[in-house]
Amino acid sequence: MPITPATATHRSPNGTAEAVMLELVDENGTTIGTAEKLAAHQPPGRLHRAFSVFLFDERGRLLLQQRALGKYHSPGVWSNTCCGHPYPGEAPFAAAARRTYEELGVSPSLLAEAGTVRYNHPDPDSGLVEQEYNHLFVGLVQSPLHPDPEEVGATAFVTTEELAQRHAEDRFSSWFMTVLDAARPAIRELTGPSAGW
Repeated sequence: MPITPATATHRSPNGTAEAVMLELVDENGTTIGTAEKLAAHQPPGRLHRAFSVFLFDERGRLLLQQRALGKYHSPGVWSNTCCGHPYPGEAPFAAAARRTYEELGVSPSLLAEAGTVRYNHPDPDSGLVEQEYNHLFVGLVQSPLHPDPEEVGATAFVTTEELAQRHAEDRFSSWFMTVLDAARPAIRELTGPSAGW
């Protein structure tokens, strides 16, 4: 999953910088501890909780985001609507809604759980490793986007055909197809058969 420019620190309620901690989990998704964000992604990687969001418009098109060039993990590649990591003790659903708003300036009009997937994806460019127990969410977006340029380089709504063409021509995150395929049953239920997902 993506690591944001604010990976090393985030601001606490009193304004001081704190290290970003992730929730470490076992193969069943049970919390077993915490680790600093970058340390969890150093090879061979430590299995941690993450989330991936897939939002669609009223025409059944998937909202993609191109990760900002300033990100030190997978910069400039296309990926699903939003991904990230819950803070320790934060519910994945709450984290997914929070991070979607932080990155894209929009709150989903509908957001539903779509299962989980576990994967191990090394990133050859950065040398970092995605060892993740990923909570999937699908939903609808019906408001104008206001992306944070430090997080998002570009956005695009795509049909299945447009996604196939873009995927053949552009660089995508190493985890994109894994999370998309895992979320497809819920995506089909959300968008209906005519959307072709």
